[in-house]
Amino acid sequence: MASTSCSKLLDEEPRSIYEPGFFQTERGVSGGLTSMYAHLRYIYGNAYYYNATLTGTDEATYGRDADENFLAMDFSGRATLNANNSRADALWTTAFPNINTASGIIKNATAVGTISPALVAEARFFRAFDYFMLVQTFGGVPLDLGSGELAFNTNPVRTSVRNTVPEVYTKAVFPDLLQAVNDLPATPRVVGGVTKTLARLYLAKAYLTYAWWLENPNNIPTYPAAQRTDPAGRTAQYYYQQAYDIATAGIDNPGLFRLQPTYYDVHVGTNDRNTEMMLYADHTESSEIYNAGSLTFGSGGAPDNFAGWMMTWNYTNLRSATNPDGSGAVSSVQREAEQHLGRPWNRMAPTVDVVENTFADKTNDSRYDGTFTTVYRGNWPKAGVTNSVLYNANNQPVSPGGAILTFLDTEPATPITYPSGTGANNVGAGVLPGRADYVISPRGISRIVYPGLWKLGPYRTDGGSGLGQPNAGSTRPFNIAKFSELYFVAAEAAVKGATTKSGQSARELINVIRARAGKWRFDNNNNTSRVQDNSAAMVAATPTTITINYILAERSREYYAEGYRWFDLVRTQKWNELASTYRISGTNYGDHTPATVTRTIQPFNYLRPIPQTQLDRLDVSADVKATYQNPGYN
Repeated sequence: MASTSCSKLLDEEPRSIYEPGFFQTERGVSGGLTSMYAHLRYIYGNAYYYNATLTGTDEATYGRDADENFLAMDFSGRATLNANNSRADALWTTAFPNINTASGIIKNATAVGTISPALVAEARFFRAFDYFMLVQTFGGVPLDLGSGELAFNTNPVRTSVRNTVPEVYTKAVFPDLLQAVNDLPATPRVVGGVTKTLARLYLAKAYLTYAWWLENPNNIPTYPAAQRTDPAGRTAQYYYQQAYDIATAGIDNPGLFRLQPTYYDVHVGTNDRNTEMMLYADHTESSEIYNAGSLTFGSGGAPDNFAGWMMTWNYTNLRSATNPDGSGAVSSVQREAEQHLGRPWNRMAPTVDVVENTFADKTNDSRYDGTFTTVYRGNWPKAGVTNSVLYNANNQPVSPGGAILTFLDTEPATPITYPSGTGANNVGAGVLPGRADYVISPRGISRIVYPGLWKLGPYRTDGGSGLGQPNAGSTRPFNIAKFSELYFVAAEAAVKGATTKSGQSARELINVIRARAGKWRFDNNNNTSRVQDNSAAMVAATPTTITINYILAERSREYYAEGYRWFDLVRTQKWNELASTYRISGTNYGDHTPATVTRTIQPFNYLRPIPQTQLDRLDVSADVKATYQNPGYN
């Protein structure tokens, strides 16, 4: 049941089924709303869906242990994306039941009589949210689930007709979000609840995305086939202006939301659910029931939050010596439920280009340090190894907490001496004179050894002095929507020609984010306080003329590996331009020679295939079923 005060958390009552009549009660409406927050866990934090938002973009490629789901998403020739292996199915199979639940609440709330417009607006927000995600991913999708367009359906139906993209936006997404903006409160009903500011963000994003769709600068095909015209005769420029106006209204009327003072503060586990986070798929370490997953061993499937495992390499293979002569190797970095570490799955990897180009400025800009784990520190006493020191690179001693392996920020002036194969450290890392830590340079990262993803790493308070529960899914919330994105949406709309307000040009909006990125309070990977303000240098380095490519580069620095990237590249039709090649070394320890890999991204790939599970459920003729699938995937 949902509580009625924003000072309380959402209280979930597990149920195995919601029968239609249940929604005709106040208790049923409240329970249905609670289920809408819960449904986010089956999308966000689901590693296979997470893979579908990142692998194959300019942010990530497949890791050494990738299966077909990851290989197909990379478009680099290892597997072909189809209706069976596309993991966008997690969105399709989760969104439509939730849409129907939302329609049930909207239909029955008036009959209940005691349900406020604000509660109904929550259902409208989630219905629009799901339709917006679906239309970006698959193109046009059905508005009629069996009882009419946007109607609550209670009967099994095995036929389906897809609406066009303009119909989905103008009949479902825009009307629901407009009503949600009007009726939702500025202060959330419950902690993490939807608000007017959140609805403004999604309305602005929807207007922006639809404007790009109408403009279609690179002639990307759509499906079902439809003219790139708005039913009301409005132009792309009208919607760019609406996106700008709505986004800046959200900035000017933030409610409880604010930017955090530093980028580190946005992502450090001790500060989860902060004022920058407007929507998240929540988890908890206090109860397996309310966490919706084991607190000791993750299932590897939804609703566990295990996305952060995917870009975690097997750092536990690192070895240091117990004796000064280099003998007696032990695992010096144990698997731990700590934000820099976590459970290794090695399914995805950052590219050399990410480290060298996306995050080129690692001195002024705090976002590289606030995104990656680049220093792996010894924690062997937590595993019962009693040695007070171990002997590492150059046979130098290292104490607990000392650096065992460092991914360097830049190529060093002195060449690194790499071993052939695994070497003494067991992972093929190299040495530099005088350093006790093993090192790997940016051009030395590979599909098997690379900087980990600190920002999604685990954080728990119940580990005591030991290693905690590193095999469990993360009990942290998976962040979905941030207040900071209002600045990016407004800036992008401004670049596309929206008339701007004083003080809110594209450059001024972007510089709010860049100035924050220049402020440090803690050096994450050096594990030391660093109170430094480089905001003036960051602002000075911003180009005078902001382009879409610059917006996209800034978005990648700000939201790297958070699940935004595929949508950003598809919206702007820049996927092939920015992600068609990348550099990375191979799958063997000791491989530090990057190869350039080419992806084949076809125009039809800008839509994901309709999942095979949906096609299998359709009781229609083969030719009708074939036309239901997006072209190119039959």
